[in-house]
Amino acid sequence: MKAQNNSVQPVIKVSKISRVYKVGAETIHALRSISMEINTNEYVALMGASGSGKSTLMNVLGCLDTPSSGEYYLDGIAVANMSDNELADIRNKRIGFVFQTFNLLPRSTALDNVALPLVYAGFSKEERNKRAMKALTDVGLGDRVTHRPNELSGGQRQRVAIARALVTNPSIILADEPTGNLDSKTSEEIMILFEEIHQRGNTVILVTHEEDIARHAHRIIRLKDGLVEGDFMNENVVIRI
Repeated sequence: MKAQNNSVQPVIKVSKISRVYKVGAETIHALRSISMEINTNEYVALMGASGSGKSTLMNVLGCLDTPSSGEYYLDGIAVANMSDNELADIRNKRIGFVFQTFNLLPRSTALDNVALPLVYAGFSKEERNKRAMKALTDVGLGDRVTHRPNELSGGQRQRVAIARALVTNPSIILADEPTGNLDSKTSEEIMILFEEIHQRGNTVILVTHEEDIARHAHRIIRLKDGLVEGDFMNENVVIRI
């Protein structure tokens, strides 16, 4: 059963997008004519084995990469027609990114790590710290704001990364294997946090190769060899709040 709701304007629409890389004499087709729509406040898992194209697709959706062909519409606007400044604005304000490796600055406190996107957005130091404090409190780290990454557990570091993704109040959260470096108990806690974020109204797109992580999402899109192999609503979604 394909997941679609025609009464809602899709926040993301991709039409026949492909991504081709040249590696020496070899041509790699990472994405092959993929079409899909994602509506506002959906919670979607992009699933597939290594090499399936899921991370390439996430990079395209996050405006970190450009498709070789096809069209990508964000809120009905063609991304291909956007200027570099407009794309940078989208990446800084419209979309929040969460990565497997956390990508935290090792010598900066949790508060400064979370506040970093607000520096580029032009906020005053007082406003940056206020927003960063709220974001850290929202992910359960209000008592760890002065700690540096090496003073935090893996789960706490990922919470700092999630707070950083949320601090600009983006409408879309893109998470690439966010539990890949965590144990099973901590992974479950992080997935509960993503469900809370979704409940607040965010569109959440999760990239994973793990079935037990994908089952938290409300819709699962399976990729294989750069193609959509399946797209269905998850009737066995795990919600524990």
